[in-house]
Amino acid sequence: MTRFEVVFVSTPTIGNMVPTVEFANHLTKHNPQFSATILFITMPHRPLVNTYAQSRASTATNLRFIYLPTVDPPTPDQYQSSIGYLCLLIQNQKNNIKNALQNLTTTESTSESPSDSVELAGLFIDMFSTTIIDVAVELAIPCYLFFASPASFLGFMLHLPRVELIESETEFEIPCFKNPLPRLVLPNMVLNWKTEEDGYSWVSYHARRYREAKGIVVNTLEELEPYALQSLNNDLQLPPVYPIGPILDLVGPVQWNPNPVQYNYIMEWLDMQPVASVVFLCFGSMGSLEVKQVEQIAFGLEQAGVRFLWALREPPKAQLEDPRDYVSHEDVLPDGFLKRTVEVGIVCGWAPQAKVLAHKAIGGFVSHCGWNSILESLWYGVPIATWPVYAEQQMNAFQMVRELGLAVEIRVDYSKGRDLVRAEEVENGVSTLMNGSDEIRKKVKDMSEKCRVALMENGSSYTDLLSLIHELTK
Repeated sequence: MTRFEVVFVSTPTIGNMVPTVEFANHLTKHNPQFSATILFITMPHRPLVNTYAQSRASTATNLRFIYLPTVDPPTPDQYQSSIGYLCLLIQNQKNNIKNALQNLTTTESTSESPSDSVELAGLFIDMFSTTIIDVAVELAIPCYLFFASPASFLGFMLHLPRVELIESETEFEIPCFKNPLPRLVLPNMVLNWKTEEDGYSWVSYHARRYREAKGIVVNTLEELEPYALQSLNNDLQLPPVYPIGPILDLVGPVQWNPNPVQYNYIMEWLDMQPVASVVFLCFGSMGSLEVKQVEQIAFGLEQAGVRFLWALREPPKAQLEDPRDYVSHEDVLPDGFLKRTVEVGIVCGWAPQAKVLAHKAIGGFVSHCGWNSILESLWYGVPIATWPVYAEQQMNAFQMVRELGLAVEIRVDYSKGRDLVRAEEVENGVSTLMNGSDEIRKKVKDMSEKCRVALMENGSSYTDLLSLIHELTK
């Protein structure tokens, strides 16, 4: 029997790495002829990513992790943005990735008997690692793009506004959106093209190279993004697009970043709350807010009078670092807030997001609108109030509110340092989410069912996965 090896390269961030590994896991479990290897790039500034990889490597029986040798990191004069740093770091790994792929090919050709051959069926790169296409071409390995963000953002990258228009236009017609995109929902790497010029340049570079892939796998589903996916399918210069989602890590950090004391405290508190009565506020693995914004959230929550679970984290100390848990939340919250709300809410640091969203007590989610978080909330049928912070989250929020009608708007164009969401807006958004969004709640429950059906036999994502497997094995 022929076995097929697939190899994955991911940008070393949690938002990219987790769905990449879960997709590799999904593919190998769907078809036992496949085995998967993750070529892992370490990044000293992001210990959480390294912890995740170590945990998955020690527990996954169907995945192999190969740690690439460290390389000299980009120097500060070589980049202006975190995206620039990441792209250069991946580019500097090209020789190591080439050597790893050659070693895999050599090992497989010598270690297997003729009756059980292994074929290197494909190399999967992600949105910021297209420089590795050069290696795939050199070694004659079919190369695919795994896109962990929505189809709408893929379409945006393929039709990136020209820099001369970014300052002068207030709206942008992008084929994958039904409605014109307001300027302020464009990602910071585009809006800030003057100060973070390399960010815009790298995004433009990667988007051009997407068309060189043999296929594009997107972590979405036909029923969620029909308009965006149709737009991509209409692009005759684009390779085949395979929406195979939602691909999720439903165990989440409970397994790979455990904090058992905090976890037990949170879950025991939720167990005591009425069904769908708690609003969960969480801004992602990279999400943090300034102190003056934290104060406005606190006042708004108090005025709304709802039960809440708030994952509040300290901003990173340096550009390339992750947020951390506060030593004491009292230092950043209004005087007496914790005492006044002790009966109705919890303020914590790290929170097991997937496990929290699965809990029956959760009735709403104030979210930064990272794509993984949106898919988790839809999976569990929990409606979102949008509060984007970074990356493409403003566009995700815009799509969820204006295009799909699947979320309540607090803001769709929030930008840290530029805006301040007042307590009254927080109160109104949270109150609407928990008490005034019956139609949205119904649509979210319906989409939850569609997410599950899509992955079942004959479902839309199941069918597209079969098409991808056929392409990989022919």
